[in-house]
Amino acid sequence: MRRQSFTDDTVDYAAVGATQADDLMQYPPQKSLPAEEAWRIGSGEERFVAASEALLSWAPLRAGGLSITDVRPAAGPTYTGVAFDGEGAPIVPSRTKSDQRFDADGTPFVSPGAGVRLHGRVDGHRADAELRVISVIEEPRRVGYILGTVGHSIVSGEELFILEWRENDEVWFVVRAFDRPTAPTYRLWKGRVRRRRRALFTRYLRAISPLYAS
Repeated sequence: MRRQSFTDDTVDYAAVGATQADDLMQYPPQKSLPAEEAWRIGSGEERFVAASEALLSWAPLRAGGLSITDVRPAAGPTYTGVAFDGEGAPIVPSRTKSDQRFDADGTPFVSPGAGVRLHGRVDGHRADAELRVISVIEEPRRVGYILGTVGHSIVSGEELFILEWRENDEVWFVVRAFDRPTAPTYRLWKGRVRRRRRALFTRYLRAISPLYAS
């Protein structure tokens, strides 16, 4: 993994945590386009554990030609991120301590407050961005995190990735997002934002579940 200087900055949008609001699809943040999808990716604890490891090692962001060139854990060892209730309101963090883990190539796993730099192309357009991990969820039957844009992207907004091992033993992968166009061409033709989002969702699913790789 190539190390670079990284701008320690805040996210570039106001509605932090809005991807967890139950009414996101009906009432998205101002001037943004919401999106949501859920897929059943198998069943059982083994599937849930394997998918969780992939999710926390940045698999969605490495999918289909996207690449990570820098991951920077939060500067403060006590930073635990932000947690939210079902309506998107801040609450006590679900994690009080973050034990840093690494994947096989030495890249740090997802952790609260971490920053990441992303490069690649989606739907024929660049997908470069700086992102911040807003919140991490690690529960016995739910694993996920929220990513927010810091800058240098053609959209501004947030993504929520969640894996759920439900009571009926099914494992579901849920992605929710909202995008506010920032590039001129995306502000003029919002259909491009929706097409870009659909392409990203497809890549995320293929990265997490081999059932949908074909």
